[in-house]
Amino acid sequence: MKSTIIPGLLASLFLTACGTVEITKTGRGFHNPTDPNTVDILMTQPKRNYEELGTFQASGFMRSETAVMHNAIRTKVAPLGANAAFITSEGYDADGSGSSSLRWANGVALRYK
Repeated sequence: MKSTIIPGLLASLFLTACGTVEITKTGRGFHNPTDPNTVDILMTQPKRNYEELGTFQASGFMRSETAVMHNAIRTKVAPLGANAAFITSEGYDADGSGSSSLRWANGVALRYK
């Protein structure tokens, strides 16, 4: 019986801890990809001129995985040619265990003009 409980528990922890980022391209045209390491994460709208390249929805990240979520967002918006990811809303959803919650964020991929 132990042999079925442990793999099941590990699989459930793995699935719970896996965040995803979905992108919807909204801008026209094509831009060369940027290096994800150079993409800014913004919590306020930039004062610089920019164009919107797409929107993103990040979800399923553990409460302690802020940096992991930000890096996943950078990785997903960089192929669009984004210089920044502007997070417009974020929060936590209950994961069903009653002891922790999962982080989510929505926002816009931007390219500076």
